[in-house]
Amino acid sequence: MQPAKDSNFTCLSEVELFADLSPQEIEAMDHMMPPVTFRSGELLYGPTKSENALFILKKGRVRVFRVTAEGKALTLAILEPGAVFGEMPLLGQRMYGSYAEAIDTVSVCRMTTAEVEHQLLADPRIAVRMARLLGDQVARLEERLTDLALKPLHARAAATLVRLAADQGRGPLGKPTIRLTHGQIAGLLGVTRESTSRTLQGLADDGFIRQSRGRIVVLDMAGLRLAADEID
Repeated sequence: MQPAKDSNFTCLSEVELFADLSPQEIEAMDHMMPPVTFRSGELLYGPTKSENALFILKKGRVRVFRVTAEGKALTLAILEPGAVFGEMPLLGQRMYGSYAEAIDTVSVCRMTTAEVEHQLLADPRIAVRMARLLGDQVARLEERLTDLALKPLHARAAATLVRLAADQGRGPLGKPTIRLTHGQIAGLLGVTRESTSRTLQGLADDGFIRQSRGRIVVLDMAGLRLAADEID
């Protein structure tokens, strides 16, 4: 972990949560939240590295996961820039023994409980957006847990790719491109890397996706959505 070196870095600009703030308001709040950079693989927090703080993800991606009693890591979410996460009881936001790990080099801003209460929740524009954002994150987690309980593996994989494609940008050919390894997707599905690789190859054979090292290009989103709707 180290302070961000980019002097032009601003935690709040271009983050949807703060879209209603004026440049002067953003500049004033930025002084309170110096950005911090984590290298790929570094933990932002965990059960032995927890604190009452809220993080705003400005750059890079973060994996939130838990470790089961059997020692298997189950990924709860892949967070993209603009995400708000961390331990903040006054917002009903708890991590319950989860870990947060940098997938790429990430830059985040950290806010203490007092800063959230006095700077964010005191502004109704931000408070409403914050509640909506956290609610959306909970809804997406519940959707994933429902998929785990009800859907066969190939449908869960298809549904996961549909959700990931909605969050990530398009590649050179204008197609949704997911920048995750098979191991990282396996963590989202709660299965082994080998099972994930076989399942993704099946989706590729059906013409829904194309795979390359560390990338999955969605070729047929409509077909992928139909595959995601299958239930045992």
